Amino acid sequence: QLQFVESGGGLVQPGGSLRLSCAASGFTLDYYAIGWFRQAPGKEREGVSCISSSDGSTYYADSVKGRFTISRDNAKNTVYLQMNSLKPEDTAVYYCAAGSSCLGFDYWGQGAQVTVSS
Repeated sequence: QLQFVESGGGLVQPGGSLRLSCAASGFTLDYYAIGWFRQAPGKEREGVSCISSSDGSTYYADSVKGRFTISRDNAKNTVYLQMNSLKPEDTAVYYCAAGSSCLGFDYWGQGAQVTVSS
């Protein structure tokens, strides 16, 4: 059974940092493109970042570019999202997802809450 375990969410002050982890079980992450998404209360889910399986290319939403970094550790079967200079508008539930490319995702994690507040 394909599963993700997300961790690393929490409460942080504006300007702070968090690192989200997405650990896979039941499949090998390096065969998949991995994306991070977020959904804030009352808002639609939005794509945050993606890392491809083919060449490791990375993509970021304009709202997080320069602040967030996506990476993968194939040995640990884990993908990370390093989030720096966090803003209150980054508050959301963050989800990781796997797919054949960054254009579509088939498997989703359970979500991790990130709250940025003073």
